Amino acid sequence: MKIALLGYGKMGRTIEGFALGRGHEIVLTIDESNTGELTPENLQKADVAIDFSTPASALANIRTCFAAGVPVIVGTTGWYGHLQEIKDECVNGNKSLLYGSNFSIGVNLFFYVNRMLARVMNGYPQYDVQVEEIHHTQKLDSPSGTAITIAEGIVGEIERKKEWINNLVGTGEEVISKPDQLLIESHRIEDVPGTHTVIYSSEVDEIELKHTAHSRAGFALGAVVAAEWIRGKKGFYSVKDMFDFNI
Repeated sequence: MKIALLGYGKMGRTIEGFALGRGHEIVLTIDESNTGELTPENLQKADVAIDFSTPASALANIRTCFAAGVPVIVGTTGWYGHLQEIKDECVNGNKSLLYGSNFSIGVNLFFYVNRMLARVMNGYPQYDVQVEEIHHTQKLDSPSGTAITIAEGIVGEIERKKEWINNLVGTGEEVISKPDQLLIESHRIEDVPGTHTVIYSSEVDEIELKHTAHSRAGFALGAVVAAEWIRGKKGFYSVKDMFDFNI
């Protein structure tokens, strides 16, 4: 399979290593030094594109892939305010897109367990809940897309929580949550690939559900598997469509 990499930083290079190791070919790499080379004509050399760029460039990259008729895997987060708009363009134009806040198998298992735990905890109002996420200082968006997915899983199951809000620690502007709000506390620490913790606290005890990434490898391998999965498919997908956790 021929792959275009949109975003060729640390993650892009890690994806490249897994792709080559699985017998694929990288035919185009785009970073901030050669954005002019991202054209429909150049993209048509590829069977699929994988985008791990920036929130500012993700929408334009997606639309260029649509124009080229090339399926696109989007691991970039921070653009989800336009999700319905992009979904409509994808479906109406008979294009192919798969997006996800995290492509790691372990994280997607975490998402599943998080929803199941939240469903149980809905019946125990003595427990308050919050989410904590820690990432490297180069991460541009806050909270992380993974944290948002976790939070939305909780809000969807716990009736006493109506929405999530974010507090980026260290900005000097602390956000205080209301009782019906789920707090996501975001930390930015050098060289942390990603740690996410769900904390349920009562007066008598505390329950933690935690995922710690040791490297970017899990994210990168998952993105390559997603590219293999979407080939030959039309439509708008999320990463959970790749996984079947009907336990």
